[in-house]
Amino acid sequence: MTSISRRTFARLGAATALAPYLPLRAQESGDRKLGIALLGLGDYATHQLAPALQETKHARLTGIVTGSPEKVPTWQEKYAIPDGNVYNYDNFDEIADNKDIDIVYVVTPTGLHDEFSIRAAKAGKHVISEKPMAPTVEDCTRMIEAAEKNDVTLQIGYRLHWEPYNLRLIEAMKTKEFGDWKSISATNASRMTNFTGLNKWRIGKELGIQGALYDLGVYCVQGQLYSAQARPLRVTANHSTERKDIFTEVPETYEWELEFEGGRKAAGMASYGKSGNWLKVETDQGMIELSPVYGYGGQKGSTPEGPMDFPHVNQQALQIDGQALAILKGEASKVPGEMGRRDIRVIRGIMEAADAGKPYEFGKFLY
Repeated sequence: MTSISRRTFARLGAATALAPYLPLRAQESGDRKLGIALLGLGDYATHQLAPALQETKHARLTGIVTGSPEKVPTWQEKYAIPDGNVYNYDNFDEIADNKDIDIVYVVTPTGLHDEFSIRAAKAGKHVISEKPMAPTVEDCTRMIEAAEKNDVTLQIGYRLHWEPYNLRLIEAMKTKEFGDWKSISATNASRMTNFTGLNKWRIGKELGIQGALYDLGVYCVQGQLYSAQARPLRVTANHSTERKDIFTEVPETYEWELEFEGGRKAAGMASYGKSGNWLKVETDQGMIELSPVYGYGGQKGSTPEGPMDFPHVNQQALQIDGQALAILKGEASKVPGEMGRRDIRVIRGIMEAADAGKPYEFGKFLY
């Protein structure tokens, strides 16, 4: 298995470049495909990641880890997964001896990301942790240190870094194509009504941590930061709840405003009770707008030059290929664990500001 020193990985973390809009070619790294085990066979793994792995050039689905034994026969039949590549949460650590599996992709609820990412790293497997990275900054640090200690890579499932409309915005902001930015607005909100069964974890503090702020708000924080191309100085925030009978552990809605150098501000909202899906950046020359922006497809956008027009892509396939290729080539990921930890730090700052009713000062960022 090709490996890269975690220290080298961290050192190169800032030296990233925009990915191409089209799928990567297998010949760029030979025909080597890294084996991936999906840990957690919920809706996202079932309907997005597993199908995407049938289209990837640098990775293939070789294993599963699940706490639901009834799901195993269906997965084995559909994806030809042998008995020896099926694990549960108790015997998961035995994956260390499995040469068919190079990467463990952790797709559990947020509250379990740190435990299984650390166990995967200790087993000598590269790790992709789904977003948001983990409950706390301290959890993120433990994940990063485990990857470093075991000489494996840790990456976050930030698929929009391979999505053409978001890439166009990132490129424009990096190069200041339309001048500097004046203000940013990011909203990811959907009025959900079913929080039973598989959705119950989203409104519980143990696994969902802080509801919509973590689940949906991480997209907004990401968008605000790659639009600003800077780190915030402070944040003001508030939270509110309309349906108090449902939201007994976490707020229904969070709203916040990040302040950057020069007094520029980026507004954000994440909610399970309201609706909205956009990222808007006012620049010197006009508005860059993506709306809708955060979904698995259907993005639309415009710049001061006019409408964007990109073909539909399989975001998850491009993401996994990009992450696998970084490992194969010994290059830095553009979505490393340090980026995930940075975003959790911002999210925790939003929480503290809302709870205290006063601005939260961030201080220096490490990434």
